[in-house]
Amino acid sequence: MSPALIAALPFIGALLPGLMVRAGRSAAASACAAASALALLGLLLHAPAITAGEVIATRIQWMPQIGLNADFRLDGLGLLFGIMILGIGLLVILYARHYLSQADAAGPFFTWLMLFQGAMTGIVLSDNILMMLVFWELTSLSSFMLIGFWKHLPEGRQGARMALTVTGLGGLAMIAGCLMLGQVAGSYRLSDILAVRGAIQGSPLYLPALVLILIGAFTKSAQFPFHFWLPRAMAAPTPVSAYLHSATMVKAGIFLMARLWPVLAGTPEWTGIVATAGLVTMLAGAVIALFQDDLKGLLAYSTISHLGLITMLLGLGTEEAAVAAVFHIIAHATFKAALFMAAGIVDHEAHTRSIARLGGLRRLMPLTFAIVLVAALSMAGIPPFSGFISKELMLENAARADLGGMAWLVGALATLGALVSVAYSLRMIVHVFLGPVRQDHPAPPHDPGIGLWLAPALLAALVVVGGLAPNLTLGWLVEAAAAAVTGAHPHPHFALWHGFTPALKMSLAAILGGAALLALWRPANGLRLALPRPDAGAIFDDMTGTAAAWARRFTSGVTNGSMSRALALLMLTATAAGFAAWQTGRAGPEVRPMLPVTPIAALGWVMAMLATGTMVALHRRRILALVLVGIVGLIVSCAFVYLSAPDLALTQITVEVVTVMLLLLALNFLPKRTVLDTGNVKRGADAFVAALTGLGVGILAYAIMRRDFAFPSIKDYMLATSHDLGGGDNVVNVILVDFRGYDTYGEITVLGIAALTIFALTETLLAGRSGRRLSAWKGDMRRAGDRHPLMLVVATRVLLPISLVVGLYIFLRGHNAPGGGFVAGLIVSVALVMQYMASGFAWAMQRQNIPYHTLIGLGVLCAGITGAGAWFAGKPFLTSAFGYVHLIGVEPFELATAMGFDTGVFLAVVGAVMLALNSLSRIARAAGQRVNAEPMDIHPERPR
Repeated sequence: MSPALIAALPFIGALLPGLMVRAGRSAAASACAAASALALLGLLLHAPAITAGEVIATRIQWMPQIGLNADFRLDGLGLLFGIMILGIGLLVILYARHYLSQADAAGPFFTWLMLFQGAMTGIVLSDNILMMLVFWELTSLSSFMLIGFWKHLPEGRQGARMALTVTGLGGLAMIAGCLMLGQVAGSYRLSDILAVRGAIQGSPLYLPALVLILIGAFTKSAQFPFHFWLPRAMAAPTPVSAYLHSATMVKAGIFLMARLWPVLAGTPEWTGIVATAGLVTMLAGAVIALFQDDLKGLLAYSTISHLGLITMLLGLGTEEAAVAAVFHIIAHATFKAALFMAAGIVDHEAHTRSIARLGGLRRLMPLTFAIVLVAALSMAGIPPFSGFISKELMLENAARADLGGMAWLVGALATLGALVSVAYSLRMIVHVFLGPVRQDHPAPPHDPGIGLWLAPALLAALVVVGGLAPNLTLGWLVEAAAAAVTGAHPHPHFALWHGFTPALKMSLAAILGGAALLALWRPANGLRLALPRPDAGAIFDDMTGTAAAWARRFTSGVTNGSMSRALALLMLTATAAGFAAWQTGRAGPEVRPMLPVTPIAALGWVMAMLATGTMVALHRRRILALVLVGIVGLIVSCAFVYLSAPDLALTQITVEVVTVMLLLLALNFLPKRTVLDTGNVKRGADAFVAALTGLGVGILAYAIMRRDFAFPSIKDYMLATSHDLGGGDNVVNVILVDFRGYDTYGEITVLGIAALTIFALTETLLAGRSGRRLSAWKGDMRRAGDRHPLMLVVATRVLLPISLVVGLYIFLRGHNAPGGGFVAGLIVSVALVMQYMASGFAWAMQRQNIPYHTLIGLGVLCAGITGAGAWFAGKPFLTSAFGYVHLIGVEPFELATAMGFDTGVFLAVVGAVMLALNSLSRIARAAGQRVNAEPMDIHPERPR
């Protein structure tokens, strides 16, 4: 199974809950579990090759011109994180099936969970940093939905917003840093970047790129001072906490630092920033965790502390420290996921997570106690569990570290962090499960069914096995991942006993000191309460509130809702920017001669100026202004014909017809005249801005058309290769559906979104008070007695089939002659709009039942599938294929895949135009207009 398919399987799984949830949440969970298990199996099948030193790669060209390709690679580091993401994800799915209540929407929950799983899998398997950035931002969005899943909880909504804000801003910084990194390396492929360590560290962009990338990693992994969002995210359901905050989301920043370790580590800047941040985070998180009353709060801050531990190890920059970091990544993921699930069990059964209200659960919940005992002792670094081995490795490397010229500092602080870690781990055991049985729990606690305890029990078993047989169970994975991080071939040997080493002495001091600190917890907590405690969350809320207030003040100062004011500011800014660029730039001499100004061209220019001026002067009379707009569009179409651009002329004139007709129908619901609500000064200022902007654009266009530039014109390439590469003689159409097909694909998508937005706005307009006002609305002018003249009705009936045939003809000839899907879609739309104009909304709505929403979706889907089909031939997205068919008695004709893309354009255009018209018809019907209540039908046998 290729890495690309492994990364795609969770996204495929995200489609299943919506289809399966009607069969029950067990079916939805089973479908998601099957997708995760299949991806995990595909990953494990590559394990023998990865441990042998191979790298499995998949290369899919997408947009190679800008370095954005769907490249995936699977090495030891990707294998490690992939197993954690998919393996723990599988257990979380099984746990969540039994944790969620009947009131929770299981379908959306599992959908967002699988989207998050896919995004994380994409991050760790990406071999292109641009693609990795896409997955990175997708984790922020999907985690936002998961953290705020319980929308009825204010703390859930606040936690989701805080997580998205902090990680999103960090992601923006990371994007800038990764772009710098790719610029220095000359490639955005990670394989290429990792091979140019010297060039990157010797570049002047190294430090800014390093800082920006670390901001992204620190925000995602909750490193100080960005740590405050993680505890607020504990308002999420416990399965989310167990998944996002033990093995996946918070580990994304750790993964990024490990992935880029070969090229960024080993410098004083790296060590100073990363190791220091890790040490501070480890100590701060541990101290705050010790005094938390919420079980999940304790685990959240302990997660912050352990993430700081891993960050510190990576920051030391040595191969031995990197090995220790890799081992602790595994150990932490297993015991912390088990503890989060156990905390969820306690909350689920006792209906509280407050440690002050718990105690004596050992007798009431013996199975849960056993799971917590194993996982918490591993978190404390007590033998014989895997957490003890990773803690010993950490202390050993900390004892040898030298930070800032003080050889003792890192070891002392690391020992202090381990000491506090022992204290809060023992507190979770002693204060929650030991002591006398309490009778005042909100609900009688008891061990849950197997659905809830099986997943954490399996993780606890891994904690035990990883400690007792580390080389057999974890050694191969650690060795493969460490080799990918360091670029070397370490052969670590893990054991519970290494003799009385300095690390063991530091560990014993931490254990004894932690037990003593727990005994002194109450006076220590009293001292903490007496001291000032800055709240990072409150500071964040104040900062965001202040920023929002300033933004509102600035926005209200720039624009007050007036379109003319906003447009004036936009035009002045654009004109000033263009003037500044022209003054500071280097423009060559005017070397191109002007085209001769013929009488016809001069006449057209004068007519366009007169029509435009008249429209401005008489714009208050809306119908006349609309007619003048159509005249200007017609003159522009004639100019395109004059300048030998028939495709543009055909498109322009059809756009003008559709626009004028739709606006004419829309004006039916507006006053016929615009009320004069501005004074002479305001109109004079608007006229000045318009004249200045128009003059600036005109001068710029003239200057550009009279000059040559250093770079060659792309038109020569298009003209020379449109037939050979695109299979068409109409260069304009080949550009739209082949050379620049991605632009067209985006345009039809935006067009469809705009039509759907109009439809949604209409839904809002027809509801509530506005709908009631529309139902009582009456026109402001008397209407003609013959509202649907017979000649117009007959003409539109005759023209409809003719227009449809012309539209088909224009569509089929578009690749080699003026035409194409866009123009054909407009022609068909004109034919349909004419029916509405001739016979009224009611008559037309009674005779058509086309789902225009579906038409838009089919158009975008058809264009997308056509573009994706190129992948199966090993070509970039939207690459066309074509050939010529020779039939007896028929002139050879061309068949091209571009026709499928053009079909999508056609469907999207027709759907968008008709959906907008459909929205107008619904407004008309709501307004109580009995348009053609007794329609004039040219078929007398049909009952009226």
